[in-house]
Amino acid sequence: MENKKVKWLIYTVLVGLIPILSRILVWGVTEPGVVSLITASDFIAFGLILHISNINEIEHLSDDEKSWKTIQNGTSIVFIAFYSVLFALIMVSEGVPSFINADIIKKCTIGLALISLTISFSVFHRISKIAITERLTQ
Repeated sequence: MENKKVKWLIYTVLVGLIPILSRILVWGVTEPGVVSLITASDFIAFGLILHISNINEIEHLSDDEKSWKTIQNGTSIVFIAFYSVLFALIMVSEGVPSFINADIIKKCTIGLALISLTISFSVFHRISKIAITERLTQ
């Protein structure tokens, strides 16, 4: 595995999974029903970390990849907006529990997080290929 992908896996994916893994650990050591095993907010945090990381890494590329950079940054911004709306819905539902269906929001955030993981992997795969090509041409 290329160096950029290893860094992505450790610095982005594992750090992004900290809220989810922490919740699983806490859920495992507490009495049943005290802590929910899966919450939408953990997956929202994971997705936000992935897309912010994408934007940060893409900014360091040369202008040779300008149109690809624009598409990827735009995609990440759209996903960040989706996550923001979902997070706002979760906050509203704390005051008005019947306002949203929490299970649907949870499923949406899990689905979006999986899509975000796929997008982020493809971004870092391309960045790795670009880095390898640049090293070979030097």
